[in-house]
Amino acid sequence: MTALLIRLAGPMQAWGASSRYSRRDTQQEPTKSGVLGLLAAAQGLRRTDELEHLASLKFGVRVDQPGSLLRDFQVARSLDEKKTFPLSYRYYLSDAVFVAGVEGESSLIEALSSALKNPTFPLYLGRRSCPPSFPLLLSTSDESLEESLRRFPWQAAEWYRAKQAPRVALRIALDGADGVEGDMVKDVPVSFDPRHRRYEWRTVVDERVDVENPSSRIRGHDPMAALGGS
Repeated sequence: MTALLIRLAGPMQAWGASSRYSRRDTQQEPTKSGVLGLLAAAQGLRRTDELEHLASLKFGVRVDQPGSLLRDFQVARSLDEKKTFPLSYRYYLSDAVFVAGVEGESSLIEALSSALKNPTFPLYLGRRSCPPSFPLLLSTSDESLEESLRRFPWQAAEWYRAKQAPRVALRIALDGADGVEGDMVKDVPVSFDPRHRRYEWRTVVDERVDVENPSSRIRGHDPMAALGGS
């Protein structure tokens, strides 16, 4: 098995899992359905194409810089301006940085790596209004996904690191094996077809990885700062 890591960083991101009608929420970290949708776009898959090869990948994400919640609202009118649609509220993560990854057969991981270098469709961080600030592809490795997420260098911005303690703990959210206790989330894509979108449940297990922070401007502070939620 081979692991692939990508960096998800930009002015805004939005990773919805249960948004409905006039309210569009975002999760605190990228969803599996959102990242697999990004990989599908890179490969040139259509919304009606099969997703089994992607849905079977193990998924994980590390919260390097949690960002802050931003609320926006939008008003829409018909082209003839005779009809006004309800006000919609949209939530985003501002200035967040994540390292997300998938694990699977080496041939598939190599194909996804090539697709990210030369994507068929434009790639965005959850919504079309959220382009990435940096190239997405970070690395591929023969290590497990969990080990790759633990070992890869911290990707937070320098200004953010300066505000953190000399030693921090980064949250890692991983797909859990069958029978393992964890949070249940319904975001494994079965179909992106707009006529009948379907998702399955997965178990999410939280881990932590400690990292040194030589950029810290906080001195004499021993307690560890836990980033990305409790």
